[in-house]
Amino acid sequence: MILTYLTCNKMINEIKEIKTATITSKGQICIPNVARTIKGFEEGSKVSIIVYQNRVELRPMNQVSEKLFPALVSEEVLAKEWNTKEEDEAWKSL
Repeated sequence: MILTYLTCNKMINEIKEIKTATITSKGQICIPNVARTIKGFEEGSKVSIIVYQNRVELRPMNQVSEKLFPALVSEEVLAKEWNTKEEDEAWKSL
């Protein structure tokens, strides 16, 4: 119980504002102005979308931990790097 209280209390202290958004039929939402004033959320900036089991987080790309970079790599990018004769030869004996 104490851990839950501390976690909730910390979260409440970190919250700047709570807004709602409606998801369109295309899955789009409008990011509220208060969020767009945060560094990294300016027009044209890249954001990461991190999907958990019970929530979704938007983070500026410059705040994404390097540990999460492999999750950002697409299959297409990996295929370019790994679909080579050298890679095929290296894995042949395994």
